[in-house]
Amino acid sequence: MPTLSVKITKDLGARLAALARKRGTTRSAVVREALESWEGVVAGSFAERARDLRGTVDGPRDLSTNPRHLAGLGRR
Repeated sequence: MPTLSVKITKDLGARLAALARKRGTTRSAVVREALESWEGVVAGSFAERARDLRGTVDGPRDLSTNPRHLAGLGRR
C-alpha cells in the first residue's frame, strides 16, 4: 500500500488520535475511511450537487435567452 505523509495541526492530530482510540483502530484507518467517504461528496456536476436549490431564487428563468435582459449588452 502506498504511503502518504500529511502535515496537520496539533489539535487535529489530537482529535484524530482520540477518534482512532474511540473506534479501536489506527489513525491511518480513520483517515482512509474519511477519504473514501469524501470521494462521493465531490462527485457529480455542479448542477447535480445544487439540484435542491433550484427554484429558490426569484427572478427571470433564463437571462441568457431573454432578449429584454440582453438589450445593450456589449455596447459602451
